[in-house]
Amino acid sequence: MITRDELIKIGTFNKPHALKGEISFTFTDDIFDRSECPYIVCEIDGIFVPFFIEEYRFRGEDTALVKLEDVDTDDEARMFTGVDVYFPKSWLTDDDDDFAAPGDFFIGFTVVDSLYGTLGRIVDVDDTTANTLFVVERADGSELLIPANDDFVVAIDTLAHTITMNIPEGLLSL
Repeated sequence: MITRDELIKIGTFNKPHALKGEISFTFTDDIFDRSECPYIVCEIDGIFVPFFIEEYRFRGEDTALVKLEDVDTDDEARMFTGVDVYFPKSWLTDDDDDFAAPGDFFIGFTVVDSLYGTLGRIVDVDDTTANTLFVVERADGSELLIPANDDFVVAIDTLAHTITMNIPEGLLSL
């Protein structure tokens, strides 16, 4: 069974295009074009279901037309309207381990500071301000806001779901 922690959201299907099962897709990250992964994952009735990509072509900076295997008609494609599209984290490479990835990629990761040790688990990523922040839930239930700054990151381990950081002295006491 595929779980949300194993995925990153990369966009949303819009509406069918033409009559042969193509679907308009608005993406936030074109990771599927930089990977050999043959499938994407959609949340259908609360269950994450993989769908193999037959073909796709870009239509703009953030849109593409996607043809899924076994989706061959306008009616079959219409069922995907408004469905969120996800990419499996297991197909990410070391080149993808940067902050260009969608924010929810890091949700579930444990933040470890090189001086203070384990700080907690990332439960949200706040990108509503100029500085993106990790919302970290500590063991005592309190929340900690840590800037998602490349300069603070020492290492990212996608298999262990940890981010090792070197957070400047005093930032944790704010």
